[in-house]
Amino acid sequence: MSYQPDPIEHAFLGSSVYASLRQALITGQLKPNDRLRIRELAAQVGTSVTPVRDAVLQLAREQALEMRTPKDIRVPILTSAQYGEICTLRLELEALGAHRAAQLINPADLQRLTVNIKSTLHAMTTDDLAAILRLNSEFHLLVARSAQMPLLSSFIDRLWMRAGPHIAQAFTNAAQQSVVKSVVKHHQDLLAALRRQDSEAAAAAIRLDIMAVHQLLIGYLASR
Repeated sequence: MSYQPDPIEHAFLGSSVYASLRQALITGQLKPNDRLRIRELAAQVGTSVTPVRDAVLQLAREQALEMRTPKDIRVPILTSAQYGEICTLRLELEALGAHRAAQLINPADLQRLTVNIKSTLHAMTTDDLAAILRLNSEFHLLVARSAQMPLLSSFIDRLWMRAGPHIAQAFTNAAQQSVVKSVVKHHQDLLAALRRQDSEAAAAAIRLDIMAVHQLLIGYLASR
């Protein structure tokens, strides 16, 4: 397992460990079939095993991790059918979020999305795939939060935890520059639609973005 968590402050240990693992899943630091060893993770973050075990159990309940046995906890390997279901849900839920966000997004979040795109363009110049993956997930989740529907946002977040490790692997195995250029173009179109409060265009842009990565990931799953 290549994921190396940072040490965690001792306040709110359970939620901090959960947040760290969640981020590792969404950004692909944890890869499909990676095995998580609770004692090793606890030593790396400088905690007892209890908050790590609690975080892992919560992620297993959310199906972001797979508990094959009490000592064999892994990042799930998705089948094409399982990923197809996740993609279908993302198309509907993220489009709903973008549609609503176009009417409710505030100037501060518009600025955050603008900075996100600029940062992605910079990461492209240095081939920083880790940054590109992180920024891509942050863009989508910020749009979801801008819809001001907390339950919708939490659903989308869980879908990203399940898909993130596979999206990262698909990007790693692809011609990255062409794929990232397509993603950035869709993000720019979505940002423009949000600025002019065009709900239909915002929903269409995020669907196109999801489908661009979907085609890439279907190819990865088939080759695997």
